[in-house]
Parts: sequence; structure tokens; C-alpha cells
Amino acid sequence: MHTITPKTTPVARAARLRALASATAATAVCLTALAGCGTSGSSSSDPSASAKASAKAAATPAAAVTVKDPWVKATDSAMTGVFGTLVNTTGSKVTVVSATSTAAKKTELHEVADVDGKMVMRPKEGGFTVPARGKHQLQPGADHLMLMGLAKEVKPGDEVTVTLTLEDGRSLRFTAVAKAFAGGKENYSPGMKKG
Repeated sequence: MHTITPKTTPVARAARLRALASATAATAVCLTALAGCGTSGSSSSDPSASAKASAKAAATPAAAVTVKDPWVKATDSAMTGVFGTLVNTTGSKVTVVSATSTAAKKTELHEVADVDGKMVMRPKEGGFTVPARGKHQLQPGADHLMLMGLAKEVKPGDEVTVTLTLEDGRSLRFTAVAKAFAGGKENYSPGMKKG
């Protein structure tokens, strides 16, 4: 059995090609529209969103204070000290007013001062002020962070997380690594509890 295919005239062929081209163009428009929608939160297809994200990143200031070489004194007692160098990356003085740590019930800013000829450790009034583009040392026998009421002993190699709060409300989180240290046996200011 033979099937007979009707001959296509040039006019009919041209009409079919126009219809096919029209359908192809419509499909391309739909695909472009779908690509433009993208997934929620994607900025790759929207140049203005990408520019806004870049501007926001450029406007976000760098950390006002960083902590160089932070460490914590390993201990099996209820308190210990955190040390390192506070580095101010801004053109204005910055003051650290408080601190917290996940390792202790209480964290205080401390100093070691001469009281009646005796070196005593006590809370630092006014916090630690770091000069513009300057440094402030936290070290045994001087200014330091005091962790009080430790949840467990701190062994060499342990990591302790500390968060500093600045006078303007910004905060800085860092990790100090524990190491053995024999010094730092200052007396405590009268009335100060050891834990």
C-alpha cells in the first residue's frame, strides 16, 4: 500500500517556515524571562543587585580591633587569664569595655597595680583603651582578661572562645589557645573573690 504525500507549494512552505520561526522566537522570549526570574536571592542575573551587594561589602567597615597571638594560661583551678595584643585598625581610639567567654561564668577586664607596695590584681576601671592605629598589650603581671568560675580545667592545647565588647557596642570574637605558664601569681585586691 502506497501513501501519497501531497506536494507542498512554495507558498505553503514559506508559511510553515514563518510559523516555525515565530514559535522559536516565542520560546526564546519565555526562556529569557524564566532565566531573569532565577532563584530567590540570586543576584547573578541582575547587574544592579550585584552592584548593590558590592557597594554594601565596600561600606562594611573592617574590624575596629583585632587580637594578635591570643593565648590562655592552662590551669586546673577555677580561674585563669587570657593574653595577647589588641590591635586598633582605625584612626580613632577604641575602648574595650567588657568581655565574655563560653568557658567561664564570669569574664572581667583586669589590671595589676601597686597598692601600698604590693602588686595586686583588680578590675580595670574604664576598660582597655587602644590608641588610634596602635596596640595594647594583655600580658601576665599587667592588663589581661580574667576568666572566673571555669566550667572545667583548661589543658595545654585547649581552645577558649572569648568575645570582647567595645564602647560603641561592636563586638569581636576570638579563640585563645591554652599553654602552660608558671608566672602570673599576683595577689588579689582586698574583697575580690577567687571564682
